[in-house]
Amino acid sequence: MAERIAFQGELGSYSHQACVESRPGSDVLPCRSFEDGIRAVREGRADLAMLPVENTTYGRVADIHRLLPESGLRIVGEAFVRVHISLMALPGVQIEELRKVRAHPVLIPQARAFLDQYGIRGEAAADSAGAAAELAASGARDQGVLASDLAAEIHGLHLLARHIEDHAHNTTRFLLMAPEPNFAKRGDHGMMTTFVFQVRNIPAALYKAMGGFATNGVNMTKLESYMVGGSFTATQFYADIEGHPEDPAVARALEELDYFTDMLDILGVYPRDPRRD
Repeated sequence: MAERIAFQGELGSYSHQACVESRPGSDVLPCRSFEDGIRAVREGRADLAMLPVENTTYGRVADIHRLLPESGLRIVGEAFVRVHISLMALPGVQIEELRKVRAHPVLIPQARAFLDQYGIRGEAAADSAGAAAELAASGARDQGVLASDLAAEIHGLHLLARHIEDHAHNTTRFLLMAPEPNFAKRGDHGMMTTFVFQVRNIPAALYKAMGGFATNGVNMTKLESYMVGGSFTATQFYADIEGHPEDPAVARALEELDYFTDMLDILGVYPRDPRRD
């Protein structure tokens, strides 16, 4: 049986695109929220969850760093999706007929130059792929949708213009989550390790904790802090590093980190996506 991947959003969303691109041939399970996607894996209704964690334009996805440690799942892969925005409408509709387009609020400003060129007004929708489904059912000839090419294909809409985003760098990083970690897998382009930790209450604890990565030559690609438990003093850190915990340099760095922390939890060890470069 094909593996099933749960994701937040409608069929044709960029999360759905991440599933298709990273695991071709998999079944998908659309979910209302990130929590629902995580729950689907924990309850056995899906094998994996595809969760967006950050975007090159808008930064970190809200609440995701809180959800990851609490999910009970482990990271087994990452996927980078280039966010291409396309304009779609009902079959037979010409671009001159459009008076407005609907899309998720973050997409409309990214296609502002194109919309202004044609005098088309943007209207916010809860979900771009959902807006595509609604347009297909409505029969409205004066409306369009900004979404992925996949959304047009799934909902039977006609592509009037492809990849109309103002900037060419917009990319979203996704994490594949599973019930159990896979430390045995090795990637052709290297490995990544993701973990969360809390430093001990001693002077310069974070500085000392990070020293082990520098002295052992381990590249840390992300370090973010966020409050936990509603306290201004309880700070948790989220980190991504290149390498595998069994690599000698990484093992030494993590051993030194452990000395300066009250909590250290490895969330996942997974192949490095070549699109990082």
